[in-house]
This record gives sequence, structure tokens and C-alpha cells, in this order.
Amino acid sequence: MPDASNTALRPAHAPSDHPMVPTEKVGVLLANLGTPDSTDYWSMRRYLGEFLSDKRVIDYPSWKWQPLLQLIILTKRPFTSGAAYRSIWNEEKNESPLLTITKEQATALAELLRERYGDHVMVDFCMRYGNPSTESKVSEMVQAGCTKILFFPLYPQYAGATTATANDQFFRALMKETYQPAVRTMPDYFDHPSYIEALAQSVEKAYAAAEDKPELLVVSYHGMPKRYLMQGDPYHCKCQKTTRLLKERLGWDDTRITTTFQSVFGPEEWLRPYTVKEVARLASEEGKKNIAVIAPAFAADCIETLEEINEEIRESFEDAGGEKFTYIPCLNADPLHMQALAELVQENLKGWLD
Repeated sequence: MPDASNTALRPAHAPSDHPMVPTEKVGVLLANLGTPDSTDYWSMRRYLGEFLSDKRVIDYPSWKWQPLLQLIILTKRPFTSGAAYRSIWNEEKNESPLLTITKEQATALAELLRERYGDHVMVDFCMRYGNPSTESKVSEMVQAGCTKILFFPLYPQYAGATTATANDQFFRALMKETYQPAVRTMPDYFDHPSYIEALAQSVEKAYAAAEDKPELLVVSYHGMPKRYLMQGDPYHCKCQKTTRLLKERLGWDDTRITTTFQSVFGPEEWLRPYTVKEVARLASEEGKKNIAVIAPAFAADCIETLEEINEEIRESFEDAGGEKFTYIPCLNADPLHMQALAELVQENLKGWLD
């Protein structure tokens, strides 16, 4: 894992038996959703149990939700989720693609920041659920001498169930530290020009490589219950603005791009239109035979993109009469994406290092 220098010194005027103190540095801690350690039943059950017990994700009263979760959902779902993960698992490294890509992102970001700040910055990553845990990485940074930490949830559009719960876990980790560092949290960045540019160029690259240009770009975001929007969560608005900014950068009109929401869970109404149903409708009712799908809410490819979009949603489109389906990968560790993230970090480190 990329790291800053671990040199340690004895404080000036301290007695000879005073413990060595690490050289002060600034930590940049990337955070993503999480990953199971493996695809077996118990690994999946642990991961899903932690994820689905988060009140930011499922806000039903515990007396009502936990019996259903523990006795029914976590009895069956680890089998189906495990099968889904196995279809995309990085067998060479025995880890999920999300973990592989997040490691690559941390390495690339560390290299970019080292060019500007030398060994004064330590870059690492953590997961909200699963490993490496937020608590373990905060502890490592403090022990390494990070007296300041910029916490960076990798979610372009703010949502309570993503950005907020990642921040919650970060602050819980800080509660366990005897000597707390000064901290900052990265705001969402869906409208940052460099992010939109990286997103637009990924679309242009995919279209240039296509033998037949897609008729429509479906911009699919992870969904949430509509009730959360009514309670004040700004996620839906930020998703719509992301699509608009992407459309404007590409120079397109409304007929070439549309917004949808995926990953519906549970009985209540979620943000609409649902991607899996909308792609089928586009094929069967509007005669769209060639579409592309992109998922800007994800900074790295994961189960929701590699399995849900590129397998389930693709199948829904083709079963309804669609012929050509192009999945445009997440920005992952693409150089333009990493440059955008480096710009964001530099902007948010001002006053600490510049």
C-alpha cells in the first residue's frame, strides 16, 4: 500500500528514554462501500449482515427489521449474492473487483500526490463494510504520524446511504483514538469540471470504438427509496444534474440521453424509472435496438455494474428485442479520473500543506 516515509524522531529536549515520535504527515483516506472477504456462505452473510443492518441504508425500526433480516434474508440471500460475486470474482488475486480497483486508485493517487507533496502525504483506502475496515485504517494513519486526515468517500453524488454513513464510520473510528488528528471530509464532486470531463471522455471513447453508434445513452444510478428524497436527501437532484452536465459537455440534446435508477430492494417505491424495466421498454415500445449504459454514481466497477448492469440489465434489454448493448466501464483508475481525484484532494488540502 502506498505510504509516506515512516521516519521517527525523538522530540527536541526530550529525555533519552522518550519514545520515538513519527514524522508528522497528512493522511488521505479513500473510502468505498465494501466487499465480502470471499464468496462462501458465511463470508457473504457477515458482509450482508453488516451492510443491511446500517440504519442509513435500511431505516426500519430494529424490532421490525432485524428478525426479518436475521431469520429470512440472511438465510437465503448469501447463496444468491455469493453466486453473483463468483461470476465477477478476481480469481487471480482472490478478491472482488471493487477491492482490486480501489487498491489501484490508491496507488495511482499516491503517486500523483507524491509528485507535489513528496513524503508529506500518506494515501490509503478503507471500506465502510468488510475489510479493510475504516477503524483499522484510521488507527494505522494515526500510528504513522498523520496529525491531519482528509477523508474521501468515493461517491460523486452525496447520499445519506453512501457518503453520510461512510462519514459516520470515520467519526466512530476517531472516537477510539487517544490523540485525535484534525480532520476534513471531502464534499461530493459530481459537478467538478475535471470529473465531468473524465466522464465525458469515457463516453466518447466507447462511442468511437463502437462499430454502430448507440442510439441512446442510459445513465443508470444506484437507486434509493423515494421516501428518502421526500425526507430531504439531495441524491436524486445531484444525479439529474450529473446527467445534464454530461449531456452539455457532450453537446447532445435530450433525445440521446436518459436517466434511470437501478438496484431496487424491498417492497416500497424507489426512484424511477427502474433501469431494468426501462431498458426493456426502450427495446419493446420505442424500438431502440442499440443502447449504451453508464453508471456515474460508482467510482469503481463492482457487483452493481459488472453483474447487475452487464448481466441482468443487458439480459432484460435483449429479451425485449434489443440487439446491441454497450456497457461503459466506471472511471476506475483511468488517468483522467485519477487526475480529477488528485485535483480534488489538492483543493481540499489547502491551508494544511500549501
